[in-house]
Amino acid sequence: MSYDLALPRGRTRGLAMPRVSWSRAVAGLGLAALVVYAVVVPLTNMVPLTDVSYQVGARPPSLEHLFGTDLAGRDLFVRCAYGLRVSILVALAGAFSAIVLGSAVGLSCGLIGGRFDRLVMRIVDGINSLPHLLLGIVIAATFRGSLLAIIMVVALTHWPQTARLARAELLAISVRDHYRAAITQGFTRAQLLRHHVLPRLFSQLSVAFGLLIPHAIWHESTLTFLGLGLPPHQPSLGSLLNLGQQALLTGSWWTLAAPAGLLIITTVAITAVVSPREHRHG
Repeated sequence: MSYDLALPRGRTRGLAMPRVSWSRAVAGLGLAALVVYAVVVPLTNMVPLTDVSYQVGARPPSLEHLFGTDLAGRDLFVRCAYGLRVSILVALAGAFSAIVLGSAVGLSCGLIGGRFDRLVMRIVDGINSLPHLLLGIVIAATFRGSLLAIIMVVALTHWPQTARLARAELLAISVRDHYRAAITQGFTRAQLLRHHVLPRLFSQLSVAFGLLIPHAIWHESTLTFLGLGLPPHQPSLGSLLNLGQQALLTGSWWTLAAPAGLLIITTVAITAVVSPREHRHG
């Protein structure tokens, strides 16, 4: 006679250990290292960014200069740290502004409804039909050389997606029994948002915010590379890429490889960390 010592299925669920995603763990460590690099290196740097030394210009990567030097003799390891910090801060501010603006519009449409909802959604569709890069070039060219302009580009070109997400989630919750019961009990719109809508919407908005950050970094890099973003003397990934492609003709490949590799690694790390997990059944 054999005995089955396995616990019932209902009890084993509570004892199951969560799966460890090694790819996400590695991406998280890499992202933490990038953040530390972008924060610590600028704090410990004692050399002004405007100082140049043509005697050590265009030197390849070495132990003395890990990323090499540019044509003006400036250490690319330090300049890339400054550039990464600026790009991340601009991306965070732009993504946060887009999430706040889109959530406010989407929730307002879902709560008010009627003609207001239809009119605003048609405006959202019109903005979505415009090429983001073209709209970003127009905004950045109007306020050239400003951090605020890049933040405005990210916010004004990406809030419609968040508005649709917030509106759809509100409409999905509004047909549920607990939401209708709260209405019959006399809950105000502010109470409905606070207790029923925002807790469910927060998780989706957090994922959308995380996925928008690398997209915003590419926006900043693209506009600055085209000469419409930050000024050349202010290090950012876009300005470093612009200077790197100019120095590439002289054989200084590392001046382009360093910021480009940093941009790609940062994008991959953020995307791997914030992407929602795939649930496999079987």
